[in-house]
Amino acid sequence: MKRSPMTWMAGGLAMAGAGALAYLRWLRPWLLRWGATDEEVMRAMPGDELVQEPQYVTTRAITIQARPERIWPWLIQMGEGRGGFYSYVWIERLLGMRLENAERILPEFQNVKVGEPLAVEPQDDYVMQVKVLEPDHALVLGGSTPAPWGEATWTMALEPLDEHSTRLVSRCRTRFNSTRDMLLVLSFLDIGQLLMERKWLRGVKERAERWAHAPAEPMAPEAPAPM
Repeated sequence: MKRSPMTWMAGGLAMAGAGALAYLRWLRPWLLRWGATDEEVMRAMPGDELVQEPQYVTTRAITIQARPERIWPWLIQMGEGRGGFYSYVWIERLLGMRLENAERILPEFQNVKVGEPLAVEPQDDYVMQVKVLEPDHALVLGGSTPAPWGEATWTMALEPLDEHSTRLVSRCRTRFNSTRDMLLVLSFLDIGQLLMERKWLRGVKERAERWAHAPAEPMAPEAPAPM
C-alpha cells in the first residue's frame, strides 16, 4: 500500500522525537560529565560561588601521569597570544582568536595574577581573566565584564591520586540572561564544548606527561677549583 505524505511526515516526527528523547536521556548526561566520577560531579569546586543558580553546568576530567606541579605551568600560561588552549586551533581562529598552541613551558607567562586577562592584546571589552588562583591546585577563569548573553566561569582543579598521577577536573558554570540566549548558546555548546574541552584535556595530558617523563638535562661540568 502506498503511504501518504502525512504518514511519512508522522513517521519522521516520531523518529525525531525518539532521537531527541534518547539524546536527552542517555547521550547528553554523558556529554556533560565526560571522564568525571560521581564524586567529582557532586564535589564543590573553587569558583562555584561566582555564578549563582547556573542553568548549564559541566564537569569533565582526565587522569594525568604527572604531579600537579608538572601540570600547573601548562595551565597558567594558557591564553590568546600566550600558550594557546591546546585544542583545535583552526576552530578557535574561525571564532576570531589569534592562537598558537605551545609545546614547551613559556617562562614569560608563569607569573599570572588574579585579575590578569588571558590575552596579550585584548580585542574587546570581554576577555577571560583570572578570578581565583591557588598555585598547583586551582585556576578559575571568568569574564572581565558581563557578557551580552550572561556570565560563566571555568574552573580547573588538580587533585593528586598518588605520587605519580593527578586528576585534572574541569568545571564550567553558566547563567544566561534569558531563555532565548540560553537556547541560542546551548545549540552550539552541548556537543561543541565537549569536543573542544576534551581536546584541551587530552592536550594538557600529552604535554604534561611528556614534560614530566623527559630525560633530565645533563648537568653542566663543574668549574675547576681555584688554585
